[in-house]
Amino acid sequence: MNWKPLEKIEQLQEIKSAEGYHILFKHSTRCSISMMVKKRFELEWEALPPDTSLYFLDLLNHRDISSGIATLFSVQHESPQLLLIKDGECIYNASHGEISAETTAALIE
Repeated sequence: MNWKPLEKIEQLQEIKSAEGYHILFKHSTRCSISMMVKKRFELEWEALPPDTSLYFLDLLNHRDISSGIATLFSVQHESPQLLLIKDGECIYNASHGEISAETTAALIE
């Protein structure tokens, strides 16, 4: 599986209007906790269905997109943070040690 970079605010509307499951991972490249959580997620991600879209947001370079995520999906901003989007709605979000590919995979039907 590969990350799709989330670099344009317009991508959020595409995700919001798309069917299926999409994972958004918000990451602070200067935070050691965020780096550790990202690495653990990547080690587990074989648990996810192969057709799941994985988006990666570099918070330090795209704070506007992070704010857009909070508004569009009605979640509080956290970092690191994972959101599971199904058919345009956030059905699950987790932060820090709660982020797990296995837990996320269990939520995907």
